[in-house]
Amino acid sequence: MFLQDTQAIQAADSVANKFHETLNTISGMTVEEAITFVSKGVMSFLGDVLICVIIYYVGKWIARYIDRMLDKIFTKRGVEISIAKFARNVIKAIIYIGICFAVLNQLGIQTTSFLAIFASVGVGIGMALSGTLQNFAGGVMVLLTRPFKIGDYVQMQGVEGTIKEIRLFNTTINTVDNKMIIIPNGGIINNIINNYSAESVRRVDWTFSVSYGDDYDTAKAAIEELIKADSRIMTDPAPFIALTSLASSSINIVVRAWVKASDYWGVYFDMNEKVYKTLPTKGLNFPFPHMDVTVTKE
Repeated sequence: MFLQDTQAIQAADSVANKFHETLNTISGMTVEEAITFVSKGVMSFLGDVLICVIIYYVGKWIARYIDRMLDKIFTKRGVEISIAKFARNVIKAIIYIGICFAVLNQLGIQTTSFLAIFASVGVGIGMALSGTLQNFAGGVMVLLTRPFKIGDYVQMQGVEGTIKEIRLFNTTINTVDNKMIIIPNGGIINNIINNYSAESVRRVDWTFSVSYGDDYDTAKAAIEELIKADSRIMTDPAPFIALTSLASSSINIVVRAWVKASDYWGVYFDMNEKVYKTLPTKGLNFPFPHMDVTVTKE
């Protein structure tokens, strides 16, 4: 940093010294010589200005041409709009910065000190915006790898909901109770993402309990009948029904069936209701906590 400040001071001193030398040169001339000297200087300066104008407009045309070319390339390759727009803006900014330095050089202004100052400013900004840059890098990775897209139902960062918008710095999720959650992309790319919409089919799991003493075969047959009656449940892979455990007060029956991802919750809730209404009609009982009290008389 000290070296960069020294370079800037030296550049300013150099400009001041040249100005004083010019004044000293003019002061030793006659009026006619001074007019001639100043005229030559003005003409030279105007020539430099004209060249600078040409450099600017040529550079501007090149920037527009490259921007249009990149737009066609990104569109043809299906690059994400946010990334394409950012890349085009960065390249355009680099070209315009190059034009500025070319103009300064043409005017005889040393650009080394400006580069040093820009470098120090860039380092300071980078340190101040380290978290923001991390989110930007995460956004670029999300847009490139596409672990999810708009409309997907996901669970990440302790939040579950539907992807509403994907930006370079954050992602917006709408929860099932219609709350908008904005998540920084830096945390998303470094953690687990559960995308429920990534596959076209999902498996629905239930565990139904019946009381000890009830007939397991009757319960299994009743559940099989309910599954066959629901056209949303797939036959391939076939549904699975088995006695999974003998609990302290119930026998537990596990049921697994495959459905389209869009039918998951509808099938899940409908089956719960059907089982609750159907099993009692088959003479089956649902267990619930109870206490037996025995009174003895001495």
